[in-house]
Amino acid sequence: MTEAKRLLATLKRLLKSRGYTYRKIAAALYLSEPTVKRLFLNGNISLERLTQLAALADMTIQELVNEAGNDEPRIVHLSLQQEKELAADTILLLVAVCTLNQWSMADIVKAYQISEPACLQHLLRLDKLRLIDLLPGNRIRLNISRDFDWLPEGPIRQLFRQQALGDFVDDGFHAASDSFVFLNGMLTPAAALQFQAKLRRLKQDFADLHQESLAVPLAQRHGTGLLLAMRVWEPKVFKTLRRP
Repeated sequence: MTEAKRLLATLKRLLKSRGYTYRKIAAALYLSEPTVKRLFLNGNISLERLTQLAALADMTIQELVNEAGNDEPRIVHLSLQQEKELAADTILLLVAVCTLNQWSMADIVKAYQISEPACLQHLLRLDKLRLIDLLPGNRIRLNISRDFDWLPEGPIRQLFRQQALGDFVDDGFHAASDSFVFLNGMLTPAAALQFQAKLRRLKQDFADLHQESLAVPLAQRHGTGLLLAMRVWEPKVFKTLRRP
């Protein structure tokens, strides 16, 4: 679906909820009813006409764009096959992670040794995977929900454990913004569930702060990793000392 058709579909829903028929819209805009029907059908519409239709719904163009974005079903998880495709191609995964962090194609090409044609090909693959929509001018629109996550025990998390977990943990935590906390205690099942709920809220807080940070120029944002892990556990060296 093109951008114009997406906006018109949202407008049609909003205007219908306000009691507007094609006939009423035509009267308000001094157009014929067949002309209005064609506008909504083929998506060939000027910005001026789109602004007039948005005004009938008591919305600005920006509000309409935001509403259209809310109408779209968002991806919470990729499929197993989609994750396998990402995990099998390091450059594709890099471009995917950059887009998930709201980088433009120009940002990616400037920061990494990827040519514009190669980057474009990878963005087209992500578009085919439905992770993004690649718009005119090579603009990128994400198709993920706010709570998007990789599959539990899926290819991406397995890849992280195999290739990145050691690097993440062993690199040191010396910067003022770094933090490394390891706790060990004994909890009842009820206490463990209570703490899991707190961790889920913390995960949402991180996602909200990430969303707020997108308003700041890319040069002022820094990739930040957060690892949350909790399970019933005892070090292997202790287990070997357990009485049978």
